Amino acid sequence: MIAREDYARAVDSPEPLGSDRLLLHAAPAPYLGAEEEPEESRIPLSQYLWILRRYRASIAAFVIAAVLTTWLVSARLTPVYESTATVDIDRQTPSGVVGEEAAPAALNDADQFLATQMKLVESDSVLRPVDERLGLRRAEHQAAVAASELGEQAPVMLKRLRVTRPPSTYLMQISYRSEDPRLAADAANAIAQSYLEHTYNIRIRSSASLSAFMEKQLEELKAKMERSSQALAKFERDLNVLNPEQKTSILSSRLQQLNADYTGAQSERLKQEAAYDSVREGSLDAALATPQGEPLRKLAERLNEARENLAGVESFYGSRHPEYRRAQAKLDDIQASFDATRASIVRRAEAEFGESKHREEMAQQAVSAAKSEFDEMNARSFEYLAAKREADADKTLYDELMRRIKEASINAGFQNSAIRITDPARPSLSAVSPDISLNLLLALLCSMLLAIGAAVISDMLDQTIRDPEQIARTLRADVVGSLPAMKSRRDLGAAMRLPASGVDGDLSGFNESVRTLRNSILLGNFDQRYRSLLITSAAPGDGKTTTAASLASAHAEHGKRTLLIDADLRRPSVHRAFNLPGITGLSSALTGEIHWRDACLRVDGAPNLKVLPAGPPSRRAGDLMGRGLTELLEEASAEYDLVVLDAPPLLGFAEPLQMATAADGVLVVARAGKTSRKAVAAVLATLARLRARTVGLVLNRVSRDLSESYAYYGHYRSYYRRGNGLAGEGNV
Repeated sequence: MIAREDYARAVDSPEPLGSDRLLLHAAPAPYLGAEEEPEESRIPLSQYLWILRRYRASIAAFVIAAVLTTWLVSARLTPVYESTATVDIDRQTPSGVVGEEAAPAALNDADQFLATQMKLVESDSVLRPVDERLGLRRAEHQAAVAASELGEQAPVMLKRLRVTRPPSTYLMQISYRSEDPRLAADAANAIAQSYLEHTYNIRIRSSASLSAFMEKQLEELKAKMERSSQALAKFERDLNVLNPEQKTSILSSRLQQLNADYTGAQSERLKQEAAYDSVREGSLDAALATPQGEPLRKLAERLNEARENLAGVESFYGSRHPEYRRAQAKLDDIQASFDATRASIVRRAEAEFGESKHREEMAQQAVSAAKSEFDEMNARSFEYLAAKREADADKTLYDELMRRIKEASINAGFQNSAIRITDPARPSLSAVSPDISLNLLLALLCSMLLAIGAAVISDMLDQTIRDPEQIARTLRADVVGSLPAMKSRRDLGAAMRLPASGVDGDLSGFNESVRTLRNSILLGNFDQRYRSLLITSAAPGDGKTTTAASLASAHAEHGKRTLLIDADLRRPSVHRAFNLPGITGLSSALTGEIHWRDACLRVDGAPNLKVLPAGPPSRRAGDLMGRGLTELLEEASAEYDLVVLDAPPLLGFAEPLQMATAADGVLVVARAGKTSRKAVAAVLATLARLRARTVGLVLNRVSRDLSESYAYYGHYRSYYRRGNGLAGEGNV
């Protein structure tokens, strides 16, 4: 029934109809009540697999393009060669040949030391001589920097130098890359040799600085040593010291001897006095400590043994046993001998105490006589000892400093083998860059990840309407039917012009989906039959006119009287769909120029269908839409089984709002994969605010590329072909 191809382009399908898949959705999606919360949006694994299938061509094209581009770029790059010189650093090798530096040191700072040496290799002091000799910065295309005055003063930094350390080793690898393999090897060896020379020069400068400092201190120390030696010699002459090494004189020796005798006599007297007091007071320990205490000690040991024996006999035999009485008698005999010996010791201690007291008095008199003579000499001896200590210390420090200076001079000229080049760099035969195989593999992996990520993100960011489940979950609305995307506009027009019995394949599938939509609307309401149905959309191009014309034709084909009204006064197109004149129509009836029945036109081949075109454009007719359309629908509903109104898009126009309140039901058409969910939600919210009765949504131009929900509809066309005996033919 669509006669002109530009109809679909201008009204229903601003984009080409490019799918040959037949999609049909008969049962509406479950409706979510207002009191229920929408379920949380979760993407199953099957959705990701469907996304990959949907974008497989784009993903494959992107991956192939990325791999080819990588191959072309890698093939055009200049080969780069790398050479490596290996340096061994032995932390156990002594840094000198004499002195403390000749002893190996046990150090635990290997990681810190090697990290320091790696930074030292990259320093300006090491790299600048190599750059001046080989021109490495110019080889690295840093000619502008090297030629400028600031570049000459700035530290030398080589971008192609790489210093690494193999794990758990004391090796340091100095690598350099260049387009010339010979230059790469020469640069690596030159940098390694410059590093060795730089470490040697650092030691030379450090030793020279230390030697200069010690020589300056040596002169001052020598003068101080001479002064202390002269002062010591003067003291020796004044004190008449016979033997300076023994640090004594005849007078000091005599005083020391007398003092020792007096101290001994005093100690002896105190000892005898203490022994006498202890013995006299009955102390057993004091008695045992005397020279006569040995017999008493033996008696005491025997007495203890007898007591222990008596205690053992008593515990074993008892106090009434004869063995106990014999042990008791033995203990009494030993006790008597012990008491007699102890009394003898007391008398002997008293005599010895008197003798020691007399000796002490004589020694004290001798010491007092010699002490006065020694005091004068003793004061000078302290000064002598201080002078001698100072002279000895100055001489020792001078000798130690002289030794250190000689060791530093010897060690400074010693270039030890703690840091050595163990494997010099050699020109490489194969380039390290570009690695075409690795680059292609990385390009393949990265491009696949990027393409898949872009496909998933694109699908997640897609805010258009695609499948009934999505609409039921996000918009809480029913999908009452789905119209498939036809292969071409000509097929769409043929499907509308011919009855269902006269078409097959895609065309019969489209008509079948229209009839399913009709039944879903008319059979889904048992309480009240729809007499008027308003068909609108959120935006132009969603297919509302196609849906209205197809639905009216399907209803009329069922033997029902049907009136199709083109209520889109701004952009009328129903009359062009049925090859009817549009000179008069709805606008003429609203303005009173003609009665609406007189403006209705019959459609060839559809005796039960009449069309009321929009008529000529009229602004006054739009203002009269509310009251005039209500009266028209009341009259038409009495004569026709169903009145279908093709209204303008609801958003942005005033007329559809008035039409929605006048019609029994409103059917919203949305284009799958293009119409925004926000726009459809705004339409539904507007209808709810107007208290209009929304029948549901119709998805137009659906295909399997839009969602995996339509995958099982692909067999519909083949079913029709097998039923008509056309199973062997190809797809249209």
